[in-house]
Amino acid sequence: MGKKMHFIKKISLLALLFLLPALTQAQNYEEGKSYSKLAKPVVTQSGDKIEILEFFWYGCPHCFSFEPTLKKWRKDLPANVTFTRVPAPLNKSWMPHTKTYYALQIMGEDEKHHEAIFSEMHVKKQKLRNKEDIADFLATRGVDKKTFLSTFSSFAVEMRANQANQLGIQYRVNGVPMLTVNGKYTVSGSQAGSYIGMVKISDHLINKESK
Repeated sequence: MGKKMHFIKKISLLALLFLLPALTQAQNYEEGKSYSKLAKPVVTQSGDKIEILEFFWYGCPHCFSFEPTLKKWRKDLPANVTFTRVPAPLNKSWMPHTKTYYALQIMGEDEKHHEAIFSEMHVKKQKLRNKEDIADFLATRGVDKKTFLSTFSSFAVEMRANQANQLGIQYRVNGVPMLTVNGKYTVSGSQAGSYIGMVKISDHLINKESK
């Protein structure tokens, strides 16, 4: 009996030792260092669910590198969390990519081509700077060029692009990728120190908002 109790205590101690780093890490997430809290919260569009936004740009190599981590993380998000991409045009040269994302979204093809656009730009090194280049590339993937260009130039896409721009201003986005949590917090790569850090800090904030 004594040996059995000693074994149980030893296992419990080992479990605690493995748990302590995770607990310490969570406690070390400091507002203003690990993440930022907005002075004025942004109204979310997720009802009673916690809203996560990812601000990104197709031309951003860091956004491309973040994709695998983000994709894996999204699969395990709790049921009370929603996730939305925001291709905010932080400067004029980003606008073609903003409109590309929303044109494909309206066409119901954003998920189908999202990773391919990143790959074309960062693996194959194709710039895809304007709508014609983008339309030609998407045509090789089965997207009707005429429909895409018409949607790209539509009022609906213009409206969504303007909304994305306003969100970027409200969240004070000055670099990408950036995650936001429930209209209150922002998490950047520079604050988190790594892509894994970004999602771990976001998990911490999701837990905070779930209480």
